[in-house]
Amino acid sequence: MTEQHKKRIGKFLSLVLRHEPQKIGIKLDPNGWVNVQELIEKCGKHRVCFTMKELEEIVATNDKKRYSFSEDGTKIRANQGHSVDIDLALSPVEPPEYLYHGTADRFCASIMENGIKRASRQHVHLSKDKETAHKVGSRHGRPVILTILSGQMYRNGIEFFVSDNGVWLTDFVDPKYISE
Repeated sequence: MTEQHKKRIGKFLSLVLRHEPQKIGIKLDPNGWVNVQELIEKCGKHRVCFTMKELEEIVATNDKKRYSFSEDGTKIRANQGHSVDIDLALSPVEPPEYLYHGTADRFCASIMENGIKRASRQHVHLSKDKETAHKVGSRHGRPVILTILSGQMYRNGIEFFVSDNGVWLTDFVDPKYISE
């Protein structure tokens, strides 16, 4: 499978598993899972064709580890980033003292005034390292890495979660917990 073909399938999977499952007529269960065979069949009807073996390769090699299979391999879901209402069934976890948020410089003034909001997603996404945050920020313009005082947030009663692919999640980051 070519990298271009993998990228096309990956983008489509991201769309239907995170934002628009109805686009191909699938329904995510309350935790975001969908039957793998149904997904393959319904994607194929929308001219996005792949085999189980190709899907396994996409899941295994995705640089952001966006997707996971259920333990028995019969279901698949996106690990985070949903704009549809699902419950990833994650338990609260104590974060490291500092986490990082990558953004574009043009958003900094607003963030420093209003905080980091989840926008259309279910959570704010944070990174455990500056390199990942830099990559995220680079997608949106000239990158800026914000340091999040996550340990202090946690001690003040704010919950954090970690997705299966290591992305840290929380509901909102107040400006008082942000350092440039």
